[in-house]
Amino acid sequence: SNRDTFPLPAPRRFMEMAKEKGSGENNLIGQFGVGFYSAFLVADKVRVQSRSWEDDKQWLWEAAAGSHKFSISEDTVSPDSPDFVKRGVRISLHLKEDAASFCDPALISRLVKQYSQFISFPIKLYQSDKVPKKVLDEAMTKKKQEEADKRAAEKNEPSKPVDPVMKTVVDEIWDWRVQNDNKPIWTRSPKEVDAKSYEDFYKATFQDFMEPLAHSHFNVEGTVEFSSILYVPSMAPHDDVAGKKTRNIKMYVKRVFISDAFDEDLLPRYLHFVKGVVDSSDLPLNVSREILQESKVVRMIRKQITRRTLDMLDDLAKAEGGEDYVTFWKNFGRHLKFGAIEDSENRNRLAKLLRFHSSVSTGGQAGGEKAGGEKDSVTKDDMTSLEGYVSRMKEGQKAIYYLGADSVEGARASPFVEKLMAKGYEILFLTEPVDESTIAHLEKFNDLPFEDVSKEGITLDEAEAAKQADLEKAFSAVNAFVKETLGKKVEKVVVSSRLSESPCALITSRYGWSANMERIMKTQAVDPRGFEYMKGQKTLELNPEHAVVKGLKDVLEEKDMERAKDLAELLYETSLITSGFQLENPKSYASKVYALMRMAIGDEGAVEKKQQE
Repeated sequence: SNRDTFPLPAPRRFMEMAKEKGSGENNLIGQFGVGFYSAFLVADKVRVQSRSWEDDKQWLWEAAAGSHKFSISEDTVSPDSPDFVKRGVRISLHLKEDAASFCDPALISRLVKQYSQFISFPIKLYQSDKVPKKVLDEAMTKKKQEEADKRAAEKNEPSKPVDPVMKTVVDEIWDWRVQNDNKPIWTRSPKEVDAKSYEDFYKATFQDFMEPLAHSHFNVEGTVEFSSILYVPSMAPHDDVAGKKTRNIKMYVKRVFISDAFDEDLLPRYLHFVKGVVDSSDLPLNVSREILQESKVVRMIRKQITRRTLDMLDDLAKAEGGEDYVTFWKNFGRHLKFGAIEDSENRNRLAKLLRFHSSVSTGGQAGGEKAGGEKDSVTKDDMTSLEGYVSRMKEGQKAIYYLGADSVEGARASPFVEKLMAKGYEILFLTEPVDESTIAHLEKFNDLPFEDVSKEGITLDEAEAAKQADLEKAFSAVNAFVKETLGKKVEKVVVSSRLSESPCALITSRYGWSANMERIMKTQAVDPRGFEYMKGQKTLELNPEHAVVKGLKDVLEEKDMERAKDLAELLYETSLITSGFQLENPKSYASKVYALMRMAIGDEGAVEKKQQE
C-alpha cells in the first residue's frame, strides 16, 4: 500500500515489521500520519473506505475534526453502490465552509502540478470538457424540405429529399484525466535523455522561453543518494544582483515537491543564478529550514552540486568556439568574481573561470616587443582568462601585472602602463568595482603573484634598477625640492622607471588603496573616516627623460625658485588627474591652466601678472 500511514498508535511498527520480513520497499511516503492529519485543515469530517485484495469485506474509518476519537466498522455496501470499493482506498473529505474553494477543479489541478507533478503513480481528476460536435438541426431540415416540396409542386415535379441541415452543439463530457503527466527525467540515466527532452523540461519547469546554455544531469550514490539536473540560463533577469535571494532550485523528496525557497542552503550565494531540481530520498517530507541548516545530508548535497556546477561551467568555457561562455560571462561573470572572494574552498577552480580585459585582449600591444607564448585564450569579446595571460607572459616575467580603472580606455591611457606595454608586457585591466577585491583574495595564480602597476615596487629588470640608481643621484636636488614644496601631500619624490611618455605619476604604497579603489570606496554609503588609514601615503614619481622634468631641473639650477615651485605644484596636481585621484582644489588648478593658456596666446597682461606674482 502506498498511502500515508493512518495515525494509529505506534505507527513506526509497520516499517519495523516490513524490515523484519526483508521488504526492500523504503519509498513509502510518510510514516507518522502527518500527511493524513492535514486533511483536517480543510475538512470537518474524514471518511476512509478500504478493501484489501485479501479480504472480501469493506471497512470504514471515520473521524471528526476536533475529536480525539475515531471509529472503524465494516462498511456494508452493495456492489452497485457508488461507495463500493473494488480494491484499494477511497478518502472522502467533508469540506469546511471556508475551504469550499478546494472544490474547484482548476485549483486542485494547479496544486497537483505544483507539488505532485512527478509522483510515479497517476493522479487523476474528474473534470469536464467542452466538446463541440455536429448534430442534425431537425427544425431547419424540416423547413428546408417543405420549401423544396413547395417548389417541386409548383413545377409539377416529384419531390426529392434535401440534404440535412447540421448545427454545432457543445457537449460537457466528464472524465478522469491524469494531472501529473510530466515524467521526472532526473530519475532516468543521462544516456537515455536527449537534448530536446532536457530543453523541454527546462522551459516547462522554469517558465523560460530561451534555451539554457548548459545542463548537468547526475545521480549520486553512496553515503547520500540524490538525483539532480542543473541548468545555466542564457540570460540574466533584469533585476539580477549578486547575492539576491532567488527561488531557482526546486527541492523534491521522493519526487514530492517540497519547496523552492532553499537556494541558500543548497548553493552558495554566488551561484544563485543556476536553476535546477534536487531530489533526495534521504530527507523527511516535512523538511524545514531548521532541518536543512543542521542536516549533514544537506551539507553533502550542497558540496556535490557546487562542484558539479563548477564542472559544468568549466566544460562550457572549454567548449569549441567559446561563444556560449562569452554569453555566460556577460550575464553572470561578476557572480564568479564574488565567488572567488567568498568561497576559499573553490577559489582555485573559480580563478580558472574568471575573465578580464587586458592590453592584449583589447587591441594588442601598444608597440614594442610582442608578448611571448603561442597559446592564446583571448575570447571573442576581447577578454582573457588567467591561464591565457600566463601562456603569453614574457620570458623571465615573475608576476601578473594589473591596473584598476573605470574603463578600458582609461586604463590604456594611464601613465602606469606606458613602459610596460612598450616593452611587450601584458597588463590586466580591472574595470569592475569587484575586480580588485577579487585579485586581492586570489593573491596568486599558478604560483605567480599579482602586482598592481599603480603601486610602488615595480622593477622590470636589474639593468633598469641600476639605471634608476644613477638617475636618483642626478635628480636628487629636484626630488628634494619637490618634496619640500609639496610637504605632507606626498611621502616622497623619486625618479620613475615605469614612465615613458608622461612627466610624472602618483603611486600608492603596496598595501594601501589604489586610486581606483579609493574612487570606488568614495561612492559607497559609508563613513569615509573609517577607511582613512587604507589610503596610505603617496609617492610622486618623476620621469627624468621628459622635457618638463628636465626643464624643472634647469629652472632649479638657475635659482628661479618661484617658477620651480609653480612647476612642482602643477606637476603634482596634473599627476592627481592622470593617476586617477581627485583634485584637492580644482579651482586653483583651473586658474593655473587658464594662466598658461593666456600666456600661450600672447596675453601681455597675463605675462605681467605672472611676473609680478
